[in-house]
Amino acid sequence: MLDIAEELNRWVEQGRDVAVATVVAVGGSAPRQPGAALAVDADGTAIGSVSGGCVEGAVYDLCRQALEDGETVLERFGYSDEDAFAVGLTCGGIIDILIAPVRADGPVRPVVAAALAAAASGEAAAVARIVDGPAEMRGRALLVRPDGSFDGGFGAHPELDRTVAAEAGAFLDAGRTGTLEVGEQGSRCGAPLTVLVESSVPAPRMIVFGAIDFASALVRVGKFLNYHVTVCDARPVFATRTRFPEADEIVVEWPHKYLERTEVDGRTVLCVLTHDAKFDVPLLELALRLPVAYVGAMGSRRTHLDRNERLREVGVTELELARLRSPIGLDLGARTPEETALSVAAEIVAHRRGGTGVSLTGAHTPIHHDAASRPAARIGSVA
Repeated sequence: MLDIAEELNRWVEQGRDVAVATVVAVGGSAPRQPGAALAVDADGTAIGSVSGGCVEGAVYDLCRQALEDGETVLERFGYSDEDAFAVGLTCGGIIDILIAPVRADGPVRPVVAAALAAAASGEAAAVARIVDGPAEMRGRALLVRPDGSFDGGFGAHPELDRTVAAEAGAFLDAGRTGTLEVGEQGSRCGAPLTVLVESSVPAPRMIVFGAIDFASALVRVGKFLNYHVTVCDARPVFATRTRFPEADEIVVEWPHKYLERTEVDGRTVLCVLTHDAKFDVPLLELALRLPVAYVGAMGSRRTHLDRNERLREVGVTELELARLRSPIGLDLGARTPEETALSVAAEIVAHRRGGTGVSLTGAHTPIHHDAASRPAARIGSVA
């Protein structure tokens, strides 16, 4: 739901009744991940997607039904060998989808509205909803903020709200969306409840060092991948808004000095395109010791070997050097700045998702590495 927060928030602010279908869990080669959502308003307008097209029509109809009867339902879609024309996933996966009405006069509306407003404005927030549990809890929601405070609740035991808030806070810290199971009294006591936790966190950072033509192309690709992109270069004549109109931020400063003072985290990617030792060595000496997701550096193989020797001379260890992706990017035979940017972006995605970078044709590897082992949610009576 939070993945379409910007548009959905506008609908809620306009007072529209909506039904939201949210991917709860997937198994096998399902096209979308938990948290992906499709929303439908009372006029039949739809935004978002839960399957990339496979089951959109059936889910749309379920949303229209939820707006009429006010019922929350959980549906499972999968591939049917027995009936090739059945509504299902042609890719052979399994997908569980929660369909919930969010009416203007409903008790869940204020909590959902607050969560959407936070996500739409780029603030960190998590929303927890009962997927499987007693009828009186269905449709209830709990909003959790980074400081541990929360609004809303499930109308059962206060301990349940506190327990789910704590668990959802851990999901939020990690930027995760998924399900958890907890007893209906907030512990392992009582019947188990399945709770969907959706997290919305600010966009991850991509910092591009070196204001060159290749950087301009990489900025565009980084924005396409939903990164918050910063360009940093010590040369003011090159680091300009005219050259990088799509960058979120342009910094004129020595790269290592900027990296020393800026905030990074486990999702940050650092792309060093300067291939000049006076910039690269102090920058990479620091970068390879930071808890970031990816550090890549541009340059020929000769440049790479020379740079590694210079880094060893200033005390960078072999273990730290092993983190460096250099020469940067995957072997696509890239020549142009745009092709090179695609090569770099492909390596970043493969590194993030656990991909191999090899062609899928003839390969015997999962298509969706991060979803293949994720079990679908336990299904119970929700309607």
